[in-house]
Order: sequence, then C-alpha cells, then structure tokens
Amino acid sequence: MTQPAIFNWSGGKDSALALYKVRQSGQYAVQTLLTTVSEPYQRISMHGVRVELLDRQAASLGLPCRKLFLPETPTMEAYERLMSSTLQELQAQGAEVAIFGDIFLEDLRHYREAKLAEAGWRADFPLWGVPTGELIREFLALGFKTITTCVNEKYLDRSFVGRVIDEQFLRDLPPHVDPCGENGEFHTFVFDGPLFREPIAFEQGEIVHRTYTPAPKADNSDYECGDTADPSPFDTGFWYCDLL
Repeated sequence: MTQPAIFNWSGGKDSALALYKVRQSGQYAVQTLLTTVSEPYQRISMHGVRVELLDRQAASLGLPCRKLFLPETPTMEAYERLMSSTLQELQAQGAEVAIFGDIFLEDLRHYREAKLAEAGWRADFPLWGVPTGELIREFLALGFKTITTCVNEKYLDRSFVGRVIDEQFLRDLPPHVDPCGENGEFHTFVFDGPLFREPIAFEQGEIVHRTYTPAPKADNSDYECGDTADPSPFDTGFWYCDLL
C-alpha cells in the first residue's frame, strides 16, 4: 500500500534523483512538493532560482508545489515556527512522511528526524549513504540535465556558476569539492530528465556576486527544507547565475 507523502523539493539535482527513485519504488504517493522561498526576492532560497521557473518545474512534474515563504534573514526559531504550521496543514491532508534528497550529513538527518517526530511525521532519505560520485553519474546516465545557479566562493570560483553539469564539469571540480555539492559547495536547477513531461525553457541572465552578513543562528542550507536556505548565516560570498 502506498503511503501519502510530501517531497522537500529544492529544484536541484539531488531532489530530482530522489523523486525519481521514489516514483520507481512505488512506496509513496507524493501529494505535493514543498519548497522554501525567499519572500522578498521571490526565489528558491539559496539556489536563487525564480519562482516562475519553480512553478514550471512543478507543472512539468505534474505535482502541486507548496511554497514556504521566509523573510530575508530568518532566525532558526522563525523558520521552525513556519515549518511547524505548514506541516500541520499538510498533515491534515493525510501526509505523515516527508522525503528528502540528503545523502550523508548525519547532523542534518538527525535534525530533520527529530523535528518531524515532534510533529508526528517520519522522514525518508532515498539517496542516503550512496557514494556521491555514483549518484551524480547515475543522474547523468538517466538523462537528467541541470545547471549550477549558485556556487560558494570558499570552494569554487566564478567559472563554475552557470555551467551545465557534465563529465567535463566533474573533471574540473577541485579534489576537495563533493561531486554532488553535498557540503553546500554549489546548487543547481534541473531543467530536463525522465521525470518531466517537457523540458523547462530558460535563458541565462547575468552573473552576480553577493556577500551576506552573518545573522544570529539563522537557518542554513543544511537545515533548510529541500536543501535550501537563506544564506545570511554564511560568512562568505556566493556567485549566482540568474535564470530567466
């Protein structure tokens, strides 16, 4: 019997591969995508992707998308309060399982599981423990296509943003960078693949650099829904490629 679930969707490659595996398994009936969005900028938090493109992804996937809107610099308390109320609403619709694309960050998994358990939910991680090199190559072999929309300058320079991930991209990554960007090195937008009814059309816009002043223990990309977050707690800069 399939269980009703929600899927924590970032719009990026790990989300897409995890959703693919969920659909292949038939274990869950995904009722909705849940995506965290920066309310002032109307973009997927951390990934920097416009809400219009998120909506096109959801339509091509054939799923509704519930957006959790965050203020510009949310505290952890504010994030958890918003998430709790959203989960209550979704639970009333029958779902009690939340699916994530996380791969190996133990503290992140423990955080998610603990907070969900408090609300009467269970978490599932379809990609958990699989070597990231294997995952990214499986992703490409399945025919998914994705482009980097944000890179953390602590790990990568400007040349890595706005690139479609392929074998050359993987060869160009420095040895200390995870091939799935699991440590927050880069974030992506998936625009084609076996899940989609049709490719997501877009054009590349300008590349910009942003720095952020650390905020008091706000939510970060490791603890955000769908592997996204407001970047304010990072004492670093980011390169973004705008997608139009």
